[in-house]
Amino acid sequence: MKLVFLGLSLSSSWGNGHATTYRALLGALSKEHDSLFLERDQPWYAENRDMPDPAFCRLAFYKDLADLERFRGEIESADAVIIGSYVTQGAAAIGLVKGWVRGAFCFYDIDTPVTLRKLQAGEADYISPETIPLFDLYLSFAGGPTLERLRVVFGARAVAPLYCSVDEMRYHPMPIPQRWDLGYLGTYSPDRQPALERLLLDPARRSPDKRFVVAGPQYPADLVWPDNVERIEHLPPDAHAGFYNAQRWTLNITRADMAAAGFSPSVRLFEASACGTPIISDPWPGLSTIFRPQQEIIIADSSEAVTAALSMPDDERSRLGRAARARCLASHTATHRAAELVAAIVSASPSSRTVPTKRYHGALT
Repeated sequence: MKLVFLGLSLSSSWGNGHATTYRALLGALSKEHDSLFLERDQPWYAENRDMPDPAFCRLAFYKDLADLERFRGEIESADAVIIGSYVTQGAAAIGLVKGWVRGAFCFYDIDTPVTLRKLQAGEADYISPETIPLFDLYLSFAGGPTLERLRVVFGARAVAPLYCSVDEMRYHPMPIPQRWDLGYLGTYSPDRQPALERLLLDPARRSPDKRFVVAGPQYPADLVWPDNVERIEHLPPDAHAGFYNAQRWTLNITRADMAAAGFSPSVRLFEASACGTPIISDPWPGLSTIFRPQQEIIIADSSEAVTAALSMPDDERSRLGRAARARCLASHTATHRAAELVAAIVSASPSSRTVPTKRYHGALT
């Protein structure tokens, strides 16, 4: 297949989780397919590009919507065109590109629960209710009930879950010293901060003899960190595997929209588990379909539960990490996701391009 992606960013992982998702997916696709990734040239990503020239696909930048005309031939000749969430002026890009597409026209929502909330509030500029029925296939980061909502409320023609994944060749156990008892990797988000306080900062205050770490940008300058919590402002993807391997436990915290919708696993779950690092996660619906609680992952919603997990014997902790790694390698690698994407594209027939009569009427329940 020849695939064209229009996504938020592939070249820069700064302040976004999209880049690592696209890199793993396109890397796996490159074994059998040709991909072109089109990225809006934004100054904040241009200043922080940690992968300006990927080896697994072609990467090109466009200045604005008018500049997309340069790639019209590539889009017209593609077997599938996949537009991602959070693309600047994405709704307008959808309308423009739709007229050029000859293959399958797909939307890849890496933020589905957030997207639905934004549509409810009329705040989404990267997609609109009117554009959803234009796609042959809506690929969602969230599974479960969200898929039916996309069909029934928004008139999506075909929907399929396409969770994030991990490149198992890059994420694996490493024989390096463990520097921290518990760590967290994530960009600052106001809706995640209460959970970070409850599940890492409070346990750090309760356990001054243990070492903690928080990696990620955009945390407020006036935030007070306990003395035993190390801060790393930005951790490039190439350093993620080493970061996980240097932790006895890693913490997963889910954004409020994702937790409410459920069935929305973070890429951090798969990165950490592929490294064999035991995971403590906040609870959300559908988590048990990804990892078995207490056997492959610890679910905790209080500082007491986290503190108890940190006291688990090493052999039990290591056994849990090995079980999570085995589950990840069996179901959640980029190779699995690439196969799922190709199968979903093949099943979405471009011949049925008539827009469904069911339309969005504002009933977002």
